[in-house]
Amino acid sequence: MTDGFHDALVTRTTEDMPEKFFDRFMFNLHPDGAAAPSVILGAGVYAPRNVVDGFVVLTTASEQRNLRFSTEHSDTDGASVGPLKWETVEDNKIWRIELGRNRTGLELELFWHARAPYWLGSVEVENTDGNATAFDHLFQPGRYEGKLTLDGATTDVAGWYGLRDRSRGVRTMSGGQGLHIWYQAQFPDRTFGFLLVEDRDGGRILLEGAVMHDDGRLDDITDVRHDLVFTSGNDLVSGTVEVVTAGGATYRVDADASAGGGFMAGGGYGGHHGKVRGRDFEEFDVYPLDGTVGPKTLDSALTDRCCTFDWDGQTGYGIFEFALSRSSSYTYRASIAA
Repeated sequence: MTDGFHDALVTRTTEDMPEKFFDRFMFNLHPDGAAAPSVILGAGVYAPRNVVDGFVVLTTASEQRNLRFSTEHSDTDGASVGPLKWETVEDNKIWRIELGRNRTGLELELFWHARAPYWLGSVEVENTDGNATAFDHLFQPGRYEGKLTLDGATTDVAGWYGLRDRSRGVRTMSGGQGLHIWYQAQFPDRTFGFLLVEDRDGGRILLEGAVMHDDGRLDDITDVRHDLVFTSGNDLVSGTVEVVTAGGATYRVDADASAGGGFMAGGGYGGHHGKVRGRDFEEFDVYPLDGTVGPKTLDSALTDRCCTFDWDGQTGYGIFEFALSRSSSYTYRASIAA
């Protein structure tokens, strides 16, 4: 796999861009131990709509603070929106991220450094509404250096884990899906990363990913089985996945998802990205982490949960993104044999 995916976001509209074309990035940031605070932030360009937007999702021990912001793309420098600024210092290796003063109480001055090669796939799905989904999807594990300031207290984040996600194309997946997983478990010398989508009968719609080794090896993932525990509100409590690779390895990884938060509705997921809102739009809200909000009550069931992982006696940390269909026709089915 070559370094053919340029990190810089698009800066102009071309004639062949569909109206729903997007170009987005997302980073997560969390300390070893999966303890609060955890941060998810990102930005996206919707050039045909002249929109650039961004978000911050901050999870503390007791609440999730959400900030969403957007402006006209033609009114930006191509590397900032609202309080968020970014720079690709070296394509696919080093990013610089700044988050200025804002209503979440969080400020950042960070460098993200890749620790393994990225996985790059092309997602193509035919949707039940007749519209095709087609986008390039890249994800890559890394670690941070820099400072995080929360409510006036500054922390050195050197060595904290973080995963970046890049996607570019048309993403309009709708209807017929049962289970969605985007899984990023970082261990000292490797990361298990995959995207899995199943239909409401448990059949596989999509699987892509790899075990990304710090020594430069990518071992493609060819099969994933799972046994997950959810609350009655569709929130993940814990779970086991079995990963099979093209290199002949089988890994069994357990996850503790009890940390709470990471509800991506707070970042505008659920159909709110790319909306035309004019210049300098901003909105802020807070979700209490007391069980009153969750995957069944928010605009989107998508949740990026900061987790502790266990594999072969080793402890890892990362993000277990999940969503269950809220359709009454769907019931989660484990695929690991009892």
